[in-house]
Amino acid sequence: MWQAEHVRDRLAALYPDWQIEILGMTTRGDQILDRALSKVGGKGLFVKELEVAMAEGRADLAVHSLKDVPMDLPEGFMLAAILEREDPRDAFVSNDYAGLDDLPSGAVVGTSSLRRQALISARYPHLVIRPLRGNLDTRLRKLDNGEYAAIILAAAGLKRLGVPERIRACLDPEDSLPAAGQGAMAIEIPDNRPELQIMLAALNHTETAQAVTAERTVSKAFGGSCQIPLAAFATVSQGQMQIRAMVATPDGTRIARAEAAGAADQPQELGLKLAQALSAQDAEAILAVCKAQITE
Repeated sequence: MWQAEHVRDRLAALYPDWQIEILGMTTRGDQILDRALSKVGGKGLFVKELEVAMAEGRADLAVHSLKDVPMDLPEGFMLAAILEREDPRDAFVSNDYAGLDDLPSGAVVGTSSLRRQALISARYPHLVIRPLRGNLDTRLRKLDNGEYAAIILAAAGLKRLGVPERIRACLDPEDSLPAAGQGAMAIEIPDNRPELQIMLAALNHTETAQAVTAERTVSKAFGGSCQIPLAAFATVSQGQMQIRAMVATPDGTRIARAEAAGAADQPQELGLKLAQALSAQDAEAILAVCKAQITE
């Protein structure tokens, strides 16, 4: 809802003559809270109902967290704008500990992400990783009730919702490489609305769009779902892009890592180059392990 209100306010400032209304909806991803996303269908659970509303003419556009958007959109839809990225890092949240290094053996860490699970398990095999679902308030309440010693959340969400003080530490991307698109918002529209695409272009942030396009290209090459512990993170400066990626088994015992650099205006080419570098490190074998574990 914060994201929808943010886009509404940006559009109202650009186009004061527009009448903009928010159509509040609850998606399947919001409703299914007792199972990990990797077990119940993944990213598409957060966008399907919104696409139905656009197809039926009840909504003109939808605002998403980009990391929740499937790599391939259904026929008839497109991403019209990528907004400037907020902090892309993972955040360590705890009432009793300053960071992952301070957690004692057997401490329970909550996360909804197989990527975070794999990265934490690889560095801290003495910790216990348990699923954590629900909106931000629900997750923080579970922490405060003592169900977890710490939880890992996206720093962007905590900052956007006005509780940055809950962040005890932001995890360095070197240690916790972000998910593709993390911290970025996307606006989806029907692809038969060129006039809307033109109007929304004013919200598009070129460098963010370049970075996340490269990241999502890597993710798409390996199936692009939350069923795979995969990270891809790019930065853009002065027309040049640096991008790193990793793919791992959920327990973190096997990890392939790669990085690439090149012109920022060729994000798909860079993403494919990085995916090939991961493949050269036997990434497919790692993915086979992931798929076997998911189906168990």
